Amino acid sequence: MAVHVRLKQFDGPLDLLLHLIGKAKIDLKDIFVSQITEQYIEVVRNAPDYDMDEASEFIAMAALLVEIKSRSLLPKPPKQEEEDPEQALIQRLIAYKQFKESTRQMAEFEKSAKQVFGKLPEEYPLPPQEVQLDNLTLEALWQALKRITTRTPAQPQEAVFRLRDIRRDSFTVEGCMETIESRLREGRVHFENLFSDQPSKEEVVTLFMAVLELLKLGKAHVRQKDMFQRITLVPGRRVEDGEA
Repeated sequence: MAVHVRLKQFDGPLDLLLHLIGKAKIDLKDIFVSQITEQYIEVVRNAPDYDMDEASEFIAMAALLVEIKSRSLLPKPPKQEEEDPEQALIQRLIAYKQFKESTRQMAEFEKSAKQVFGKLPEEYPLPPQEVQLDNLTLEALWQALKRITTRTPAQPQEAVFRLRDIRRDSFTVEGCMETIESRLREGRVHFENLFSDQPSKEEVVTLFMAVLELLKLGKAHVRQKDMFQRITLVPGRRVEDGEA
């Protein structure tokens, strides 16, 4: 049965070979025991757009196919170290087929990407780069934190061991921030009054982180009139001039 195709519709001889192999529904490794070689030569010889200059690659592939097919019909010579042209061509076909499949998938990805519309970036106000401290040093804030961690009960108590549930994350930064903001809505708060009488390390660390986060976001600022006096947490950002 004659096969009539145009050479210009293929991207080279490998593309034509894959076309014939696909129509015959055979495995790549079985092309030399099938009629593919004869069909390939017939296509190249009878193509209506046959042009010697443009068809040179197709003719070279036809010659290679004939050589490989002839070798398969002759007795096998002693094993030599030279490259087997049959295996070399099969590997080229396999690689070319994989390349074509990858190209097809990339084209599908490009087509689907055209149906996706990205959202433009939104502008968010940046928090102040510096924590606002009014007549206060970080050292004073640190000393106040140390005093809180050294609070002891009024009366010494014997250690009592009880079985209890261990609850993870009793304090969270977000929860402490909400608590502090709620108290600030009523007015100023002394820093030490944020903590319980006998705070755990978890409470101290989490509340302190919440205070720093509120300072960074500009939702509060701290004040200390004189050194060694109590530190006060004030709602809102510090006003440079004329704040009461």
